Amino acid sequence: MNRLIKTTIIAMTTFFASSTMAQSAVDLHCHFVPPEFLSDLQRDNRLMDEGFPIPEYSVEEHLRWMDEADVSTAVLTLPAPQPSAPSTIRQTNKTAAKLKKEHPGRFLFCAALPLPDVEAAIREAIYALDTLKADGIKLATNVRGQYLGDPALDPLFDELNKRNALIILHPHRPEPVNKQVMGQTPLAMQEYLSETTRAVANMISRNVLARYANIKIVVPHCGAYLPLAVPRMKSLAPVMQATKKVGAIDWERNLGALYYDLAGAHSPEVIRMMLTITTPDHLLYGSDYPYVKPQVLTEGLSRMRKYLSEEPDLAPFAEMILHKNAEWLMGLSQDKPTANGRPGEMIVRIAEIEVYPEYLAEYLSYAEEVDRLSLEREPGVISLFPMQSKEDPHHIRILEIYASEAAYQQHLTTQHFQKYKQGTAQMVKSLRLPSFQPLSPEMMPTIFKKLR
Repeated sequence: MNRLIKTTIIAMTTFFASSTMAQSAVDLHCHFVPPEFLSDLQRDNRLMDEGFPIPEYSVEEHLRWMDEADVSTAVLTLPAPQPSAPSTIRQTNKTAAKLKKEHPGRFLFCAALPLPDVEAAIREAIYALDTLKADGIKLATNVRGQYLGDPALDPLFDELNKRNALIILHPHRPEPVNKQVMGQTPLAMQEYLSETTRAVANMISRNVLARYANIKIVVPHCGAYLPLAVPRMKSLAPVMQATKKVGAIDWERNLGALYYDLAGAHSPEVIRMMLTITTPDHLLYGSDYPYVKPQVLTEGLSRMRKYLSEEPDLAPFAEMILHKNAEWLMGLSQDKPTANGRPGEMIVRIAEIEVYPEYLAEYLSYAEEVDRLSLEREPGVISLFPMQSKEDPHHIRILEIYASEAAYQQHLTTQHFQKYKQGTAQMVKSLRLPSFQPLSPEMMPTIFKKLR
C-alpha cells in the first residue's frame, strides 16, 4: 500500500499563491429524505435495508446548517435503498424539483430512476431532465443485482449521453450480501467503498465512459478504492486482454469523465493520493448531510478550509475544490476553473523523487519521453529538466518551469503526461514537492532572455 500512496503527485504550487480566506462551499454530496420515500420503505419493511437507520430530515434544518457552515448551494439526491414503486420515485423527483423552486440558488437536484426497469428509467430520465429541470441523474452502484456497466443499461446511457447528463453515483447494499459480515462491519464502514469501486471498474472495463463521452460522473467518498484499483487494473489489463476477458480500454477517456466528491475521510493525504489518478479541477466538496451530525460537518469543513489554505501544494486549488469546480460542473458558471495566482506568472518547482531500484531504467524511459514530448508540443512548458544524483542514481530531481498557471493546467490534460503519471505510479518510493519563492522574480525574464 505504501508504494501506491507514495506515488507521483502532480499538484503544482505557484510561488505567489495567496492564503485562502474562508470560501463559500458548494455541496455535491447530500441527501433529502421525503415522506413518500419513507412510506414506501416502511410499507415493505425495508427501513433497515442498508443496515443502519435513515436519519430524520428537515429542509429548515438543512438550510440552517448551510447558513452556519457557509454552504451556498447543495445538490440533493435520494439516499439508499431504492424504493420499490416507480410511482414513489416519480413523486420524490417532484418533491426535489419543488424544493429547488422554493429555494432558488440554494438547492439543485439529481433525479432518481426506477431501475432495474431500463425502459421505465429512460422515460423517467427524460421527464426529470426535460419537465422537472433536474440538474442531473442519481444512479446507484447496483439495483437488485443490476450493476452499472451491465450491457442492459447501454440504452439508458445512450439517452443520458444525448443530453450531456451529469450523474451522481452512490453506493447501495451489494447484491447478494453476506448478512453476517454486514452485521459485523456496517456497509458504510467498508462495503460502500467496495461497491463504488466495483461499479466504476465495471464501467471502465466495458469502456462505458469512453463510449458515452458526453456524460460526467461524480464518484463519492474520496474516490473509494480507485486510487489503489486503477494502477492494478492497468497492470493486469494486458493479461486480461490476452485471454479475451476484456477488450481494449481507453484509460484517458474513461478516467477523464470521473469527478470525485470529498465526503467522508478527507485530509491533505487523501487528496494527494486522489491526485495520482485525477487532477485538481475534478475534486469537489461533499458533506453527506444528514447522515453526519451538523456539528461534525461544520468542524470538518472548517478543517478542510484550514488545510487548503496552509498546505503549499494544495493552497492554489482551494477555491476550485470548495466551489469553483462544482459551479462549472453544475452550469452555475461558464468559467473553467483555474488555480489561484496572478495571470502570466511562471510556476517553478524542483520535484524530488526516489525511485525503487528495480524500476529505475523503466522510470527514466517514461521521464525522458514525457519531458521530450512536453517541450516539443507545449509552448507553455519551459523546462522539465531531470537530473540524477551522482551519489545515488535512484534519487531524481526535476526542474519544472511553466509559463503560467494556464500552461500548467493544460499540461495536466495531455496524453503524454497522463501516460507518465499512470505508468510510473508504482515505481516511485517517495516524492517531495518543496515550495520556493524567488528572491528576485523580476530577474526571471532576464535569465530566459540570456538563455536564448
